[in-house]
Amino acid sequence: MRKLIILRHAKAEKVPGKADIDRVLTDRGEHDARRAGQVLGELGLVPDLVLCSPAQRTRRTAELALAALAPEAPVYHEREMYLASPKDLLAVVQRTDPDVATLLIVGHNPGFLELFLSLTATPAEADPGFPTCAFAVVETEAPWERLWPGDGRTVARWTPKGGLVTGPR
Repeated sequence: MRKLIILRHAKAEKVPGKADIDRVLTDRGEHDARRAGQVLGELGLVPDLVLCSPAQRTRRTAELALAALAPEAPVYHEREMYLASPKDLLAVVQRTDPDVATLLIVGHNPGFLELFLSLTATPAEADPGFPTCAFAVVETEAPWERLWPGDGRTVARWTPKGGLVTGPR
């Protein structure tokens, strides 16, 4: 059984004229990213590998979440994850080493929400959304290289404001 943790970056500043990739987290974003890591730890979800968009806000979200969770976890910054489509995100996940049991990906919407909906076959109208710093945990029996839409099931969802929406059964 494999677990894919899909973590959207935390709340970031919006500064006119600043390049999108260089946006940094707000104070709330910093707090939420730390809390996301704590919650993942409480759920016993420690990643074997982290794949992260190269944007400043995603890098910092990963850093803060991992500080309390898995500071030694290997982190790779994948350029193609920056504002990626769900198809491109799935291709990144499919390249994951088969020995990785728990994979954490950190990136952006709308691709992350769409990837989650696709993997779990959740109708968009039935989904509560994917706000900043939200995460979803998808469990699958499929090997990473053969992971396709509909192959996963939701085992946990968390948002900074709503807390644990669904939890492990």
